Amino acid sequence: MKEKYTKDTIPELKKKSGYKNVMQVPALKKIVLNIGIGEAIQNSKALESAQADLAAISGQHPVITRSKKSIASFKLREGMPIGVMVTLHGRRMYEFYDKLVNVVLARIRDFQGVSPDSFDGQGNYTLGVKEQIVFPETDYDKVDKLRGLEVTIVTSARTDEEGRSLLQSLGMPFKRR
Repeated sequence: MKEKYTKDTIPELKKKSGYKNVMQVPALKKIVLNIGIGEAIQNSKALESAQADLAAISGQHPVITRSKKSIASFKLREGMPIGVMVTLHGRRMYEFYDKLVNVVLARIRDFQGVSPDSFDGQGNYTLGVKEQIVFPETDYDKVDKLRGLEVTIVTSARTDEEGRSLLQSLGMPFKRR
């Protein structure tokens, strides 16, 4: 994927957007994978299971995220574990992106394409996956509960249009409008 970016995407985006310098062309900075586990308050085994799933999917050890505030209606205290996350950079980031675009999205049932509207205003894209079993690394027999995960692709693009054209040239299948 890194080769595709340097050989195909950079010249394509330079020509399309009129960049004068290679350093102006948007690039992938990092990919953040996040699983929020609301049941971790009562069930600590759920946290361990999600941690194992995310480690298998990403190839990296996940970090436990903790609550910043106390919310009485959720029986949540400040500092309680509520999720796990992983940040991917460099080679692992490009390998994960390649796997996401070419393998995982194709395995989703009734897949029509990803929403082109999930940008945050600065060119970063967030995608939700409903089940972790669409990743080839997860063993279906060892999954105790289906959990969704959030994939955030952080780019160096300044606008949503730049980010969309970057991801599109890297093979992201957006829905037709």
